[in-house]
Amino acid sequence: MTVTQTLPMTIRADHVSGCKQGRWTYAKYAAIPDDGNRYEVVDGVLYMTPSPNLGHQGSVTHFTAHLFAHVEVPGLGRVFPAPCDVELASRVVVQPDVVVVLNSNASIMTPSRIIGAPDLVIEIASPGTASYDRRTKQDAYARAGVPEYWIADPSSRTVEVLRLEGNAYQSLGIFEGESTLPSRVLPDLPVQVSQFFA
Repeated sequence: MTVTQTLPMTIRADHVSGCKQGRWTYAKYAAIPDDGNRYEVVDGVLYMTPSPNLGHQGSVTHFTAHLFAHVEVPGLGRVFPAPCDVELASRVVVQPDVVVVLNSNASIMTPSRIIGAPDLVIEIASPGTASYDRRTKQDAYARAGVPEYWIADPSSRTVEVLRLEGNAYQSLGIFEGESTLPSRVLPDLPVQVSQFFA
């Protein structure tokens, strides 16, 4: 007998009442009762994302700690791990795994959420979210004008750096090991890629 294992994936949350798909806004999203699930809205469509596993959360912790030391301690801006609502547009509300907002862009921070494009977003890829992160969310980040997007893969211990050029992201490469990241947003970041996955 063959046993089939299904990995949790990001899916359309058609089961959630309160709004028709394609018409979700931040206000309607914020009114969803807490049912223990994680939701995001892209182009007015409500998605349910799987709960992160421990490896994922470990990577979020390492990215947050290193970026906190480089951004917040010297007073350059703020670093927020998920869950943190980012309203990129009227019908786009996401929760990146890590968000960086520099002081020059501080006006986008409100007590309830970030409204507008952060300077940097980081997604920790997992098998169930990889296509969503690389298609749906990547397109939403590009349309909103997020200057830099990093996709970290804990299984391969790599980070891809995407820089916004015009209306689309251009990959600056996939980095691993002792490499440092060629970030325009954080140009002097001394952290080696391996340290994000320690």
